[in-house]
Amino acid sequence: MEEEEFGEAIRPEFPTGRVKKIMKLDKDIGKVNSEALFLVSCATELFLKLLAEKSAESAAEKKRKTVKLEHIRMAVKRHRSISDFLLDSLPLPSQPSDAPAKDENRTRAVVDKVAPEGTRRIDDFFRRSTKTKSAETES
Repeated sequence: MEEEEFGEAIRPEFPTGRVKKIMKLDKDIGKVNSEALFLVSCATELFLKLLAEKSAESAAEKKRKTVKLEHIRMAVKRHRSISDFLLDSLPLPSQPSDAPAKDENRTRAVVDKVAPEGTRRIDDFFRRSTKTKSAETES
């Protein structure tokens, strides 16, 4: 009702097309209602804002200006409702900050975990297909 009074529509920050694609990765979801898409987009935005704020607080406590994986893990651990579903998906801290980090080791901890039957990892959605990789190497 407030939306009509002020004449401004609330728009989620995330592209709705991308959110819809991610939602449709679930085989149980056929069509996505526009209201459901709006609510999922807004809920995702609020969740990520909370996670970013809590991670920044953790970094500030450690007197750091850059938020790192360890700060995100610390923020997740502090909130039971978030840690119940997210902590297992976060990669484990791999190496001390003195040693050079390897990209392969960072994602390996998450990728090696077996997803429940009938589900797919969200990582697969964001990976480039082999067709685009081969086209890039030929250029």
